[in-house]
Amino acid sequence: MKAPGKLTHFDEAGAAQMVDVSEKPVTARTATAVAQINMQPETLALIREGRAKKGDVLAVARLAGIMAAKKTHDLIPLCHPLALSKVTLELTPAEAPPRIEISATVKTSGQTGVEMEALTAATVAALTVYDMVKAVDRGMEITGARLVFKDGGASGRFEAP
Repeated sequence: MKAPGKLTHFDEAGAAQMVDVSEKPVTARTATAVAQINMQPETLALIREGRAKKGDVLAVARLAGIMAAKKTHDLIPLCHPLALSKVTLELTPAEAPPRIEISATVKTSGQTGVEMEALTAATVAALTVYDMVKAVDRGMEITGARLVFKDGGASGRFEAP
C-alpha cells in the first residue's frame, strides 16, 4: 500500500512511470464523475426539442462518453488499458441555469480503479454537446467536472460531500 501523499506516477528520481499493479488483487471497482455544460435557454430548447441540425445531441453525447471511457488509456499517458464491464451516462437537461447535467459511471473488476475513465466519459460527453450545437451558441461553458464516487481497491470508498 502506498504511503499517504506519495505520488505513485513518479519514481524515486522524479521520472514519470506507469504504476505497477501486478501485485494488487483483482477487485470490483466503480467510479462516478459529473460535469455540466451551461448554455443559452434557446440552445437548451433546441436540444430538448430535437431540432439540432447534427441530430440527437444527447444520444450522440452519450455514445461519445461511452467510447471515451473505453479509450482513456489512449488519451491519458499513464493510465492502464482496462476491460470495462459497464459504462453508463445520464444526460439531464435542467432549466435554471439552462444546462445539461452529465453523470458517468464506470465499472470493472481489475487491479486499478476507473476514476479516470469516468472523468473522461463525463467531459467528452460535455465536449460533444458543445460540438453539436456550437453553431448556435459558442458561449457555452463546461463546468463542474469532478469525481463524486468511487469504490473498490485499497483506498476503499470515496463519496464527495
